Amino acid sequence: MRSPIIPSDEVELDLIVQAQEGNREAFGELVLRYRKGVINVVYRMCGDVNLAEDVAQEAFIKAWEHLPSYQPKAPFRNWVYRIATNSARDVLRQGKETVNVDEVPLSNPDEGPEVKLVGKERAEFVRQAVLSLPLASRSVLVLREYEGLSYREISEALDIPIGTVMSRLNYARNAMRKMLSGLLEA
Repeated sequence: MRSPIIPSDEVELDLIVQAQEGNREAFGELVLRYRKGVINVVYRMCGDVNLAEDVAQEAFIKAWEHLPSYQPKAPFRNWVYRIATNSARDVLRQGKETVNVDEVPLSNPDEGPEVKLVGKERAEFVRQAVLSLPLASRSVLVLREYEGLSYREISEALDIPIGTVMSRLNYARNAMRKMLSGLLEA
């Protein structure tokens, strides 16, 4: 049995209570706190910025609809991430095409064109490797490596045992290592 976890942020807890009572502005503050993280999680799962924004919006609508049933036993962030990962899985299961139309370069403007090109190619290779993972492993990897959640937080967010988190993460890391072995040697 999991021990209850109370959010450490009193302001957040107050916003949750107000939102559960129907205060849309309080919920808007919660959305502002977690919007970027939710979009990042969904983007890492589907690889399409526009789709990630749409799915994040759907996730927050679902969160609003289910907010009365939220119990602060786990952090609000974990609860919202669970809704977001489930929403992303639903979209991916429907087989919607995921084409990334908004590549965001993460390079230094002082780098030359060759360095930028190699960096962009590597980033795309890593992105494709992440997208090729099974959804269950991809979810765990994204929450751990991109969002920095602990094993316990991932367990709570995905409602799976910690042992399953560890095995899925191990599988994902090994699969990524194999897929990226040529890139790592270069």
